Amino acid sequence: ADFRLRDAEEWEQWYGVKHAAPELLKKAVYGLPEINRKQMAKADLVASPGCYPTAITLGLLPLLENGVVDLNTLIADAKSGISGAGRKTAMGSLFSEASETLRAYGVSGHRHLPEICQTLGIISGQTVDLTFVPHLVPMVRGIFATLYAHLNQTNIDITKMYRERYIDEPYVDVLPEGSQPDTRSVRGTNMCRIAVHKVQDSDKLIVLSVIDNLVKGAAGQAIQNMNIMFGLDEVMGLNLPAIYP
Repeated sequence: ADFRLRDAEEWEQWYGVKHAAPELLKKAVYGLPEINRKQMAKADLVASPGCYPTAITLGLLPLLENGVVDLNTLIADAKSGISGAGRKTAMGSLFSEASETLRAYGVSGHRHLPEICQTLGIISGQTVDLTFVPHLVPMVRGIFATLYAHLNQTNIDITKMYRERYIDEPYVDVLPEGSQPDTRSVRGTNMCRIAVHKVQDSDKLIVLSVIDNLVKGAAGQAIQNMNIMFGLDEVMGLNLPAIYP
């Protein structure tokens, strides 16, 4: 996480400690292969993204690249399994405390918010206003991001746009329009699965994006990044079947 944000002072505000190596921030490449693959291949330092930022950025990326949504009304309603908090003896992370309930956290500000906004701003070339609310759900692993946007163009095939953007990406799977991805289908894999829904007779668009927070949202993406950095086959060690059911 140390090199995800470009500004050391902003990083310190969100993480609550002094940055140990601010001089390295300029050379760090943000490690989302779907946007920075070429830069990563030449980099000495790559910062693997957070789990929420991965699911949300991949879910919104084609829309921002094509400039087809209002950047001031974006909403990310995201749910994570308990493992997203790490392995620690904290009351809220005990499964008996998280089971049989659903709760939001970090509502007034989560440390992944500036990371997401920074990346979306770079993609779109302007400031992005995103409302991001994470939730904890009683499952071990997985992230489900429901993303809301207002289209400024309504006569376009959004699913086709997504398929064309991700056609060569080994770990982004765009489902047919109207599909319902679920976290179980990506559990134990490095895949991000996406589906888009246009609200009938409206300019509203809903994007569903799911990942395993411990794989594409963490260790799996780190391996993917390492493969790219060392000139190896990008999918080496990662093409495993989902744990299903």
